Amino acid sequence: MISPLLANLYLHALDLLMRESGVEMVRYADDFVLLCRDRAQAEAALERVQSWMQTHELQLHPDKTRLVDMSQSGGSFEFLGYHFHHGGRRWPRRKSVQKLKAALKPLSQRNHGESLRELIKPINAKLRGWFGYFRHSTRTVFRTLDQWVRERLRAILRKRAGKRGRSRGRDRPRWPNAYFARHGLFSLYEARLAAVQSHR
Repeated sequence: MISPLLANLYLHALDLLMRESGVEMVRYADDFVLLCRDRAQAEAALERVQSWMQTHELQLHPDKTRLVDMSQSGGSFEFLGYHFHHGGRRWPRRKSVQKLKAALKPLSQRNHGESLRELIKPINAKLRGWFGYFRHSTRTVFRTLDQWVRERLRAILRKRAGKRGRSRGRDRPRWPNAYFARHGLFSLYEARLAAVQSHR
């Protein structure tokens, strides 16, 4: 993987080639998507890119390079952390969600001794940054992640209350969603709703 700056400099000629051929190319560093009107144009564009790559002693990734018909119900592809699906739906790819959870787990371990409000601050920083990039995803993604974060916080409160084991469903009435909102927890789902309403 070369740096984004070097990739942008080196692949600029490919950008120009695609533009001259009438194909829209969306690219970040060495990762790109070609937007075509039909399969014939897509096949011609792929052949043109492969020829350019061979000339410059480069190679397309064999697993990531494929033709996708987004007009079909099963059409989908992944690009820059997103999973794009037929019908215009998009959500974070699985690795993007796993990366967020991996970053949040050390911040929400059950042995944390800070007050809940102080504990939430670094969690909010991670959630806000992640939302800033993935804010265009479907709402259900955010609702599921909000629930995951609150369950980890309930596990902390459960331990502080002298109870063993993981947080369970019966802990929710004791520490409802509103409880965490009052302590300042950032909600991905509520932020998504606010973003949608602001654009209406």
